Amino acid sequence: MQQASHILLIGPMGSGKSTLGQALAARLGLGFIDVDARIVAAAGLSIPTIFEAEGEAGFRRRETAALLAALQEPPAVIATGGGIVLADANREAIRAAGFVIYLHIHPDEQLRRVAGDHNRPLLDHADPAGQLARLQARREPLYRALADLTVDTSAQTSEQLAAALALRLPQLRDLPGKQAQP
Repeated sequence: MQQASHILLIGPMGSGKSTLGQALAARLGLGFIDVDARIVAAAGLSIPTIFEAEGEAGFRRRETAALLAALQEPPAVIATGGGIVLADANREAIRAAGFVIYLHIHPDEQLRRVAGDHNRPLLDHADPAGQLARLQARREPLYRALADLTVDTSAQTSEQLAAALALRLPQLRDLPGKQAQP
């Protein structure tokens, strides 16, 4: 594998992509890009409002545009949205752009982290735990296939994970092929 320019964080909502991404970027001296934050800034609307006005399809179009724009910028840690892996074109762009870290989280911890968060339209559901399980069942194989490294974010803090990753990433990014869990 060539030296990756970006470090891309993928995984479900609540897995810590934004929080860990900021901590990791700071430790590595890289910029940080949050794709969802870019979507909100460009639209001047919240994610729930985008979903309401344009549906999930409209949001996904904006997501692809924000991802492709971020990938044109200097090397950075990029936190993606949980559903970004659903589009073939997004997966291809992510794979080509850098080193991909899948942030896996235990379902109970995920539910705890996202409970009461009204900024997640896909969780506006009578059964949030069931909805999270359905989303994960569909997305998990895509996350795993795309990942160069899988990290469980259920127990450690973002700072602990960022410290461990900052030590290991220089070696991992130079190795050929996909990597196993640390």
